[in-house]
Order: sequence, then structure tokens, then C-alpha cells
Amino acid sequence: MSPPPHTPASLAASPNSLATHYARFRVSERLLLTGHSHQAWPDAGFEAQQQAWIDAAALVDDKWDAAMHQAGAVQRGYARLLGDDAANLALGASTHELVVRLLSALPLAVRPRIVTTDGEFHTLRRQLDRLAETGHIELVRVPASPAAAIAERMAATLDDRTAIACVSSVLFGDGHRVPGLGTLAAACQRVGAELLVDAYHHLNVVPFELRAEGLDHAFVVGGGYKYCQLGEGACFLRVPPTRDDLAPVVTGWYSEFSRLAQTPEGRVPYGEGAARWAGATYDPTSHYRAARVFAFFEEQALTPRLLREVSQHQIARLAARFDDLDLDPRVVTRDRTTPLERLGGFLALTAPAAGALVTALRRRGVWTDSRGQTLRVGPAPYLSDAQLDAAMSALGECAREMGTSPR
Repeated sequence: MSPPPHTPASLAASPNSLATHYARFRVSERLLLTGHSHQAWPDAGFEAQQQAWIDAAALVDDKWDAAMHQAGAVQRGYARLLGDDAANLALGASTHELVVRLLSALPLAVRPRIVTTDGEFHTLRRQLDRLAETGHIELVRVPASPAAAIAERMAATLDDRTAIACVSSVLFGDGHRVPGLGTLAAACQRVGAELLVDAYHHLNVVPFELRAEGLDHAFVVGGGYKYCQLGEGACFLRVPPTRDDLAPVVTGWYSEFSRLAQTPEGRVPYGEGAARWAGATYDPTSHYRAARVFAFFEEQALTPRLLREVSQHQIARLAARFDDLDLDPRVVTRDRTTPLERLGGFLALTAPAAGALVTALRRRGVWTDSRGQTLRVGPAPYLSDAQLDAAMSALGECAREMGTSPR
């Protein structure tokens, strides 16, 4: 048996053993630490994107058979990460599109209560806020901090008027993991409510085992823009196979694709399984790219377990180098009370002028991002330890230029 192409040591080394596959993103030349927001795409994705055009030109309308083949590969790719059956996965261009379909299927007229947290990504936050503004929905938000007790707090608020509970498995703001979601799922089942888990900031950087987490009966939403490196337009909604009684009001004609030769009579028909949640005509380019990137990860033996080991090493190194800088905590500091194993795939630093730090770092060739007063430093498996060290040195220079000095 041949040795794996990459090991934690080879990915920490200079040059990083994976970096050569990301030449178009120039990962060896730039310090790309926007990993939590947008990881680089492997070069294989570029070739697949070209193939989408080639197929469209050669096949014209017959391209859709090829496109459906790519979509199936994307479903199988996500299914591997979830430990689930690809038949349970509906695809969409964005998580918002998929969440709206789910919300439209709920009996909100008789169960008008939605429970969530104040730490959800903007997709959920904005849409749920707007629904609450109509006056027809009661929106209950529990505090997202401390993350360790989110599931317990949400479970305590459920009642028989609750239609759905919506929660992330890793919080997008500070990267904290949310434990105990299986307990929340059981509580939802007891009162007849649905559970939606947003796993976007979890997949492919922290192993996610649906059944081990006790989430067999949960809806799960996610996408490939971040740690999966798929780019835009390739999102999914995992639907529990037992929920074939739900009929989304927001429904696309792809749901009855297999019945187009028939004239619908009576109630609006739906497809089987994930097709029940299908949308409509879309740009298949994203699925060509996503299918090829999923295949690339398999070829390179980049398993969730290996990626987690590498990510934890990188976060620990970033944290240690940051601590070595001994910077003024009034300018930038970090939470040292949460063990690193309770984090997802990035290091969150607290800085009142986080946006200014992002700009200053960019001038030094270091790419990061921020949310409010949080500077997010997101490593990726194609970065070497030397690159991480260089990025932290640049952060020290930027912070001191903003008026800091060692304590």
C-alpha cells in the first residue's frame, strides 16, 4: 500500500505538500488566512469549470444529462461528509434558498413559534427577523454565549407551539462548537417541532457524523464556499427520510421533473425523496466545479479526520505565536478560557478596530477578515507553519503601529 500523499508534517513543512495544487490562487506567494470565509480553490476546479462550457457548447440542450451527473456527484460528496445517504440531500444555489423552502413547508399558522440563537449567520438572522416583523411569527432568541449550553437553553424554550428550532453546530462569529445537539433534537421530537442545524462552518474542518450526533431526524443545511473549497452555488439541505409528509410552498418545477409528460390533476405533485425539495433551472457550472473538487479531496486523501488534525495544529500555532507577541489587550486579545478543541476552523481575536487591522494586514500581504470587533484568522491545509508565523509577525507590526507596545 502506498503512503498517503499528505501528512500533518508534510502540510506543516515549507513548501507545503498540497500548495502546488493551488497555483492559480497563488497560495505559496500570499498569506491567505481568510479560510473561515473563503478558502482557495484547487486548480482542478478551474478545469471542471471549463468543462461545463465545453459540454454546453457540444451538447446544447442535451447538456442537462451531464449536469445531472455532476449534481449527483455533489450529493454523494456531501453525503460522505455527513455520513448519510445522497438520496436525502436537496441542492440549491444558496442556503437562503433552501431555508426558505423549508420554512414554507412548516405549519406556521398553527405553530407560529420559532426558536433560535442570537449567534446565527445572516441567512437565518435576517430572514427570521423579517418573518417576525410581519407579526405572524413569534421569534424566540436565546443567547449564543456560552456556546456549551446553547442546546440546553433552546430545549428549555420549546413548547407545542414551536414549529422549528434553528441552530448552528459551529458559530460563525467566534468559531465555538455547539455540543449537545442530539439532546436538542430529542427535545424537538417530544414537542413535535423540527430541528434545523446549520453545519456550514463545521463541514470538512470538524468531522460531522449525523447519527453519532443523534441528528437522524434533523434537517441540516450547509454549503461549499468555506472549508469544502467548492466555491459559490453548491449548497445542500439534508432532509430526514421520514419527513415525506412536508410539502414546501416555495417549490420549483424540478420537483415534478419525472412527471412532466403527465398533466397534473388535483393537488400539486412532488418528486420522491430529495426531489420533493428541488428548485428550478440553475447554472450547473458550480456543480461541475464542486464535483471535481470533491474528487480531488478523495484523490489527495484529505479526509475530515486529517483536516481536523491539521486545523487544530494550525490554530494552536497561531494562538501560541499570538501570545508570544504580548500585545496590548486593549488593541487586540483572544479568549484563553475556551480550549482549542472546542473551536471550529479559525482563531477569533477581539479587536475594537478589527476592520482597520484587516486593512493594515492586507497592505502587508496578509488576508484576513472581520465581523464587528472580531478579527478572524482562518488557516487552511495548503499553508505552511512558516506562513502562519509570518502572518502573526505582521499582525504584531500592525498592532504596534496602531499605538501598542509590549506590556
